[in-house]
Amino acid sequence: MEDRLPAKRRIRSPPESISKYFDFDFSNFKLKENHQELPLWICSNGHIFLETSAPSYLQITDFLIAIAEPISRPEHIHEYILTRYSLYAAVSVKLETEDIVSTLQRYSKTLEIPSSVIDFININTAQYGKAKLVLKQNRYFIESPYENVISDLLNIESVRKGKEAASDVNMEIQESHVEDVKEEMIRIMDGENPEDIEKVESCCVANEYIPQIRQDCHKENFPLIEEYDFIKDDKSPRLEIDLKPSTHIRSYQEKSLSKMFSNGRARSGVIVLPCGSGKTLVGITAICTVKKRAVILCTSGVAVDQWKRQLEMWSTIDPALIACFTSQNKDCTIDVAKACVVISTYSMMGYGGKRSAESASVYEKISRVDWGLLVMDEVQVVPADMFRRVIFDVKSHCKLGLTATLVREDNRIEDLNFLIGPKLYEANWLDMQAQGFIAKVQCIEVWCPMTAEFFQEYLNAKPRKKLLLYVANPNKLMTCQYLVKKHEAMGDKIIIFSDNLYIMELYSQHLKLPMIKGNVGHSERSRILFNFENTNACNTILISKVGDNSIDLPGANVIIQISSHFGSRRQEAQRLGRILRPKINSMDNDFNAYFYSLVSQDTQEMWYADKRQQFLIDQGYAYKVVSLTEEIQRQNDLMFYKKEDQKTLLEKLLQARDMDDDIQVDPDDITPEAMSKKSADAFSSNTSTTTSRSYQIQAHSRNRLFADRYKKFKKNK
Repeated sequence: MEDRLPAKRRIRSPPESISKYFDFDFSNFKLKENHQELPLWICSNGHIFLETSAPSYLQITDFLIAIAEPISRPEHIHEYILTRYSLYAAVSVKLETEDIVSTLQRYSKTLEIPSSVIDFININTAQYGKAKLVLKQNRYFIESPYENVISDLLNIESVRKGKEAASDVNMEIQESHVEDVKEEMIRIMDGENPEDIEKVESCCVANEYIPQIRQDCHKENFPLIEEYDFIKDDKSPRLEIDLKPSTHIRSYQEKSLSKMFSNGRARSGVIVLPCGSGKTLVGITAICTVKKRAVILCTSGVAVDQWKRQLEMWSTIDPALIACFTSQNKDCTIDVAKACVVISTYSMMGYGGKRSAESASVYEKISRVDWGLLVMDEVQVVPADMFRRVIFDVKSHCKLGLTATLVREDNRIEDLNFLIGPKLYEANWLDMQAQGFIAKVQCIEVWCPMTAEFFQEYLNAKPRKKLLLYVANPNKLMTCQYLVKKHEAMGDKIIIFSDNLYIMELYSQHLKLPMIKGNVGHSERSRILFNFENTNACNTILISKVGDNSIDLPGANVIIQISSHFGSRRQEAQRLGRILRPKINSMDNDFNAYFYSLVSQDTQEMWYADKRQQFLIDQGYAYKVVSLTEEIQRQNDLMFYKKEDQKTLLEKLLQARDMDDDIQVDPDDITPEAMSKKSADAFSSNTSTTTSRSYQIQAHSRNRLFADRYKKFKKNK
């Protein structure tokens, strides 16, 4: 079963057709008479283009978000694509197949929707809701009110093995209230009493088979839905929690939660909101709605502390009912048999080695009970091998994933569809910026030419040494210092990001700036952040990749990025997110925050920078490219301005061991590539040559092919 319509389709057309030069021919589309007022172009390959200037733009936007995946949303034209998973998400929020097709037809510029699109919609909405995964007394059951569905699912090997492994619980026919979509169908379509008793087929499967079962069922187009009827659940203890009267949720937060809750049920899935837009409050509101014991998973101990503070700030929960489970804080006093909230990290819960007695005791308490809600912050990390097991070790009725960057460089982001559930809602960054919910950021790429001596060594260096040379480029260091002086004079608060700890320490020593990295203690980190936020004595700080997420600095409005993790789109967006908190003048037309990315010119760093920016460009942001070489040459008080200082720096870099001490793995970095030093080394050396080269070759090949076709077309025209 294909996840989406074929990307290319062979076109048989007359020789004079333009299609012999390009991949698609849309010339046979017949337009409606009022096509200029309609917003949608629907293509046979499942791509949908939305014109933002159309009068019905706002009416159709929420519908498209519900049924399709956004690919690119710049100012004037948005691109979406229909996928199997996006259609699952549409059906999960009660959109019927006929409604999807008729709405697309109504807003389409063309008289007819391509038949391939209609067939794709019909196929991928037919089976959704016929089977669901249910948690009962710490055991998983597959249930269906439809005849033969369970027997069909038992033809899938993992389901069959899971049932055999749980042989102590036989298949049984139960009389119960129908607790899924069929109940709604009976009530609405047939007019029958929803309280009627129906037979439900049920099959118990072993817990360890659940990840594979969910994946295989998706492949067979039998997605297992997870809906939690929390109102009728009288077996789980009630959690006494509500939002405080002073807490107000914004319109987009309310809209995202409406996709999760309906008819007293909670759906498992993912909500995507920009950094700084209040994802934490969305998770807290979900806990307040379900009112059952909950687990919150974060990426770091700092994030755990932040969630705890936010819970106490926005809700009425008794602080005694909140337990933190981290390497520094193992709350063994909490009684998980009663209603409570446990906050932990993915690393702590996903650790597969031998635990201390204290840690093992807490972990065993958490894993032996049924949780009402599992909230996963920065959910894009979950597909990693060491973390994906966590969501099944913590047995929960409903799972909510939160993120701003639903991207991964290993193409495993789609695994979230069967690990957690469909994407329930994704906000538009530019729309939120226009409404003042997030800051207006100007993204600036600053090209820094390499000095002659550094560039000569760069051309002859090994891949890992090349990285250090373009990061430590003296012109880049001087540009950073120039920007710091400029913005400090304007009263701005500045964060300098560096993945490379060697260079970070170099900056800290020369500029006399405080820095936060993995080995900085919690108390020292808190002191630096407090001074940065609340005093004028500290207006600039250096932060390693530990600050990519979960550090809340609403006062910061300038970021200068001097080194980064290769071509990571996620990291670029998360760093931008540190300055996205709404500013006092958010409704003004002028920019009120600045994101500088310093790039050494004519080096591999330019290729990585181009790839890193793609996610933000797809959200509608534009990068302004500038060079500050002339301004820097007039500043003779900058570090490494003198040639002898540059040569001394170069000698130190060349004498450094082969990068083992220069690119240090940060202890708080939980990304898969950083979990082992060996894998990080391999990734660096291979990527710096192979990825950059393949990226250039692919881009050159595409451009060459298009140019050749276009020349041929012009010649024959």
